[in-house]
Order: sequence, then structure tokens, then C-alpha cells
Amino acid sequence: MATNVQESKSINFVNEDEIWKTRLKVEKESAKIWPHKWGFLTEVYIESQREGVRLREAAGELDLPPHLRARPPTPPEKYIHVGPSPPVPQTAQAVIGWRSAQPHLQLEKYGTTTYGRRCFMKELGWTLESCS
Repeated sequence: MATNVQESKSINFVNEDEIWKTRLKVEKESAKIWPHKWGFLTEVYIESQREGVRLREAAGELDLPPHLRARPPTPPEKYIHVGPSPPVPQTAQAVIGWRSAQPHLQLEKYGTTTYGRRCFMKELGWTLESCS
């Protein structure tokens, strides 16, 4: 049967420190070697950036037909109207639901949803057991 007590491994701090020093040494050496092995990638990256800028400038000069042009964005003030908030209540208990108590700030603008309590089976004059 397994026990709930976990055995802890002894840690050799000197050994852990040597491993860390070796990792740092390898990383520094790799940083020195990288430009000689992979430095060509930086030149290709800079060249592709220049090519992208050139293509964007060339695409900006295109005369698109009206149905493909992007329309300017509509300002939010045109379709969003924000009124002033009611005053903040004086007590902490009154803070709960203080905005929803205002009729013009309620979330349900079109009234509450009501569900009828009718039974389709009773409307047809059938018994409830007839549909089992």
C-alpha cells in the first residue's frame, strides 16, 4: 500500500551549481558562433522586410473599383448614445442593483419574457397518456 509521505531527494548544491555554470558557458559559446553559422538569415530577413515595404507601396498606388474599396469607419457616436449615470448611492447595501433600478438603464428593454402555461395535448382534447 502506498503511503502519503513523499520521500525527498537529497540535493547536492555544488553539483547543481556546476551544471548551471556549464549551461551558461555553452550558451555564451553558442552566441559567439551563431553569426558565423546562421548570420545569413538576418540578411534575408532584412531583404524580405524591404520587399514587403516595396510591395505595400506598390499596392497603395492601385486604383480599386468602388465596390472593393474600404469604407471609412462609422464613428461610434453615431449609433451609441451614452446618457449620464444616476448618482451613486450613499450606502453599500444600496449599491447592489442601483443602476438596474432606473427604467432607462434596464437590460430588458422590451419587457420580460413570459411563457404560456398551455398544454398542446389538452388543446386537442387528448389524454396525457396517449402520447407515451
